[in-house]
Amino acid sequence: MLNVSDIDLFYGASRCLRGVSMAAEPGQVTAVLGRNGVGKSSLLRAIIGLESVRSGTITWEGHDITQLAPSERARAGIGYVPQGREIFPFLTVQENLETALAAAPRGQKSVPGEIFDLFPILRQFLRRRGGDLSGGQQQQLAIGRALCARPRLLILDEPTEGIQPSVIKDIARVIRHLARDRGMAVVLVEQYYDFARELADRIVVMVRGEVAMAGATAELDEPAVRRLLTV
Repeated sequence: MLNVSDIDLFYGASRCLRGVSMAAEPGQVTAVLGRNGVGKSSLLRAIIGLESVRSGTITWEGHDITQLAPSERARAGIGYVPQGREIFPFLTVQENLETALAAAPRGQKSVPGEIFDLFPILRQFLRRRGGDLSGGQQQQLAIGRALCARPRLLILDEPTEGIQPSVIKDIARVIRHLARDRGMAVVLVEQYYDFARELADRIVVMVRGEVAMAGATAELDEPAVRRLLTV
């Protein structure tokens, strides 16, 4: 569904991504791993159009989207959960969810009931302001908001950051359900190898803006991966 081919990304004169390639398939979780500052979030921002690549191509369902605006990519079926969640603190849970409906397909401009099956706490707090939720609840809201647009690809940037273990388990369960049962393609950026290894079908390891290792999770050399994550 998603194919990133040999992209370069610059911030001013600084080259952040160097010939990065990766793919995400329907029904699978692809994890992008690496230490802080290696370009993981920049890769995601390039995929969703928040950063323009200098060279290379990004294709989605066979169409070149390299030059598309972020709003067009969202309407094309790409959902994004940013690092830090970025929910609207002064809007209610209901209003936060509804902000994503602008990107939903025609005839599907309502919050799907499945959101509350996946995250029951959101139904309980529908009228509560987003800023009054705990960090874990805000993360669930951010994922639920992205799902309101009915994406076929879901991109999550460090969804476990600062989250309590019980909510991490809930998030893992939801990610697994979306990929295995819903056939969604999921791209997950993580620092924690153990969490990614449990969920991911494929792993991409980045070092200094480049892909240092990639392949099926079961086939990768675990000690080698761990060494790259500590370099």
